[in-house]
Amino acid sequence: MSKFDRKSKIEKVPFWKQKTLLEMTKPEWESLCDGCGRCCLNKLENEDTLEIYHTNVACRLLDMETCKCSSYPDRKRFVPECQILTARNLKKYPWLPSTCAYRLLSEGRDLAWWHPLISGDSETVNEAGISVRGRIVSERDTKDLENHIVSWPA
Repeated sequence: MSKFDRKSKIEKVPFWKQKTLLEMTKPEWESLCDGCGRCCLNKLENEDTLEIYHTNVACRLLDMETCKCSSYPDRKRFVPECQILTARNLKKYPWLPSTCAYRLLSEGRDLAWWHPLISGDSETVNEAGISVRGRIVSERDTKDLENHIVSWPA
């Protein structure tokens, strides 16, 4: 195999299979987000057991149609409790859904067929039923999170 053939073969291997999460550039890291919106749902924690309960209540910044943050660059300014996920703090968030690319890759697993980096289409996350589109309520319209506990985001 010539040097050119080896280089060509390496370039065909996707970046998430070539690099660790810590080695990724910011654009590569950001592209791992599948746009499901699951991490942007409110959660409740039992203070005694530390158990996390998922709700179908969206953060006020989550666009309920696109499942994307409406103010992503400034989200901490508007929602101070918003968690900024990084390769270094990933383990602090065991509540990330089992479908989350960050979680999958950190556990040595691969991306699912519906992930936009695999399918080439941002709509497959919706078509596969992974996104929160059509299953959430707005934080603005909700008073009691306890009445909105669901099992599906986990």
